[in-house]
Amino acid sequence: MAYALITGGSKGIGRAIALELAAKSYDILLVARTEHDLIKLKEEISDRHAVETKYFVADLSSADAIERVFQWVSELAIDLEVLVNNAGYGLSGYFETQDLSALNNMMYLNMINLTGFTHRFLPLLRKQQRAYILNVASTAAYQATPGLSTYAATKSFVLSFSRGLGAELKGTSVSVSCISPGPTNTSFFERANLSPKGLEMIKKVHMPTAKVGKVAVDAMLKAKAEVIPGLQNKSVAFISWLFPKFVVETVAAKLLRNAMPK
Repeated sequence: MAYALITGGSKGIGRAIALELAAKSYDILLVARTEHDLIKLKEEISDRHAVETKYFVADLSSADAIERVFQWVSELAIDLEVLVNNAGYGLSGYFETQDLSALNNMMYLNMINLTGFTHRFLPLLRKQQRAYILNVASTAAYQATPGLSTYAATKSFVLSFSRGLGAELKGTSVSVSCISPGPTNTSFFERANLSPKGLEMIKKVHMPTAKVGKVAVDAMLKAKAEVIPGLQNKSVAFISWLFPKFVVETVAAKLLRNAMPK
């Protein structure tokens, strides 16, 4: 069976996508920075599914990560059929109080790294009779989000890039899908440095990662260009499109004010 390469694949949504692809008999290539988590997931996949799983330890925010991963995959001499660009994270807080180096790191991982992986691995995908690119954005891609301004902008990039690339590749063997999850049961919001009150608020509406992973993989295999998992999240995106942007942004600012780190 062909392989699927998943960046940031050791936990959260990446882990859920890896398990879902393994359930569909894809062999799995995992890339993340924490070897303990990679080993744990590799063992879990082996226990549950009759597929091969390999992993590569890398800090994907480093400048040489893409080339190192590409060299690893090339040496494996496998058929790569799926690229999942999942690696990324968010930072909350008001822009002028945030550390610029931390914002630069986030922007590099969320945008530059994703673009670079896609560009480097697209020739391998084009060799297959059927291949897929799955990019992970966020419902934050659909509106400016005060308190998450830079993060939301990176995810708008992911969504726009996916749409454009998908149109460019229309009629080829490679399709491009973009999933935009809302709040999900991952460590994302802890890393984003939300306040305890904000974390409690998020926990009331988040989706299970397994459900997001299933929606993502199903949409990818159907070559859907864009998908938002969950009725509530679809409603938020629709409202963002329907109402004037200043109204949506004002409401978002009020909701997030209490979630900001103090």
